[in-house]
Amino acid sequence: MTENWDKTVDIVVVGSGAGGLLTALVAAKNHASVLIVEKDKLWGGTSATSGGGIWIPGSDQAKAAGFDDNLDDAFAYVRGLSADNVPDANIRAFVDTAAAMLRWVTANTRIVYTAQPYPDYHAENPGGSPTGFRTHLPELFDGRLLGDDLKTQRMPSPAASLFGYLNWTFAETYQLLYRSKGWLTGLARNMAAYWFDWPFRFSSRKDRRLTLGNALTGGLRLALNEVGVPLWLESPMQELVHDANGRVTGIVVTKDGKTLRIAARKGVVLAAGGFDKNRMMRAENAPLYPHPHLSGGVSSNTGDSIRAGQAIGAATMNLQSAWAAPVFHVPGEDRGRLVTIERALPGCIMVNQSGERYLNEAASYHIVGQQMARRALDHGDASPSWMVFDAAYRAAFPMGPLLPLVPDGLQSRGVKAILKKGRTVEELAAAIGADPARLAATIARFNIGAAVGEDPDFHRGEAAYDKMYGDYRHQPNPCLRPLTQAPFYAMPIYPGDIGTNGGLVTNARAQVLDAQGQAIAGLYAVGNNAASSMGESYPGAGVTIGPAMTFGYIAARDLTGAND
Repeated sequence: MTENWDKTVDIVVVGSGAGGLLTALVAAKNHASVLIVEKDKLWGGTSATSGGGIWIPGSDQAKAAGFDDNLDDAFAYVRGLSADNVPDANIRAFVDTAAAMLRWVTANTRIVYTAQPYPDYHAENPGGSPTGFRTHLPELFDGRLLGDDLKTQRMPSPAASLFGYLNWTFAETYQLLYRSKGWLTGLARNMAAYWFDWPFRFSSRKDRRLTLGNALTGGLRLALNEVGVPLWLESPMQELVHDANGRVTGIVVTKDGKTLRIAARKGVVLAAGGFDKNRMMRAENAPLYPHPHLSGGVSSNTGDSIRAGQAIGAATMNLQSAWAAPVFHVPGEDRGRLVTIERALPGCIMVNQSGERYLNEAASYHIVGQQMARRALDHGDASPSWMVFDAAYRAAFPMGPLLPLVPDGLQSRGVKAILKKGRTVEELAAAIGADPARLAATIARFNIGAAVGEDPDFHRGEAAYDKMYGDYRHQPNPCLRPLTQAPFYAMPIYPGDIGTNGGLVTNARAQVLDAQGQAIAGLYAVGNNAASSMGESYPGAGVTIGPAMTFGYIAARDLTGAND
């Protein structure tokens, strides 16, 4: 193809989530000229809306916390869960490099991560960690350091912020959840800091006290600004450019209404997410998860870069897969709200449309999402299912967007539209279209076991992961309490996801492969652009962003010769 370029750099990164931002930063620190292009008007991708957690075996932070991890155990754990078509080499590359990546981030940015006592999702499996310390969370980050760039950072997910605008840490989440000592003072202090952040408050809804995924992406963006890496917004990639030998030499991008050809002397890294919001790609590839509006992914994740790779001969793998999750969908919102803690708290159950339980509500969101999706496909009675809870739960805990201490009539319009209520279980059954006798029998059976802390049907509250999200104040089982206090409530819950995770086939160096298994020179993919090394599994909190950043680190070092 003709070599008529509008701009030339060493490396082009497509996408501005954590994987893309770190790829660009590592490459720039290794003396490469880098350009980041982002199709949306906001930067940060799904990473910015997330909890910002990363799953990292054998980290320095874990050792400092007293957990001396074994990488062979971590490999065995992931290998046992991941799909058979994921090569050992890819899993090994992640496990062996993740800690080095985090060490590099710690040394080269102002991001601070701490290892958490957060159990692996299948901690009872060989190599799993029931004590945790593989999941890491970012600490607070000062958004004022970003200047005007903060205004174009993507907002947190509604499920990861209070009232849709107030950022909070996980520690603050638990303080509010249990309304422990100082909760009201802390909430008032944070709200005052937000509302009296003048004059910034008059020009942006953003909270400059960055937490979770905003803290991670904010810290990476600041580091990129300090080394002068440009990030073009509203600049969608149209196609990959390659030479006569098949080597990727650049991209075609649209910017300010103009079509530009950008040369990449060393290569192109695709880090633009999956096809979360592409209804056609979902229908063709992921029939278990057909509904874009139930995905927690951001609106710009439409699979463009996966299709661009396919157009030049790249192979794909596991396109049927997604990071499954149960979600609430509030009318008027553009995404599903991930449901994590609520399902494990005592005083609630999940039932199908007939009023029967069919799973362990407190299992990992990925497992619950998968079970819901398969049930919906096989039986047609699980989308929606219903989260059923009593007045004691209603008074004590949130149920997704439904806030405790706030009367039903003062909830948001969207919440009021989906909340169902009954003075009796039978009245609630009529409100949700379930069989009254069946729902009453389901609750009666559940209550017998819950009264003594047991769930003989689905073993809720037995696994370490279940207990982590239960109410530690409630014994003998922090996840179980009979539903006895009227009135009774229900909210529809759906099988959704937080993003697709099948994509372009890559090797242990993050190079994209063709149908013959050969690397396409000059082309790399990370994050949900690439088929995940986790396969269709979800080993622990942070196995989305952790591998995205790790393979971004690997790709950047490979492109700049640092791995030689």
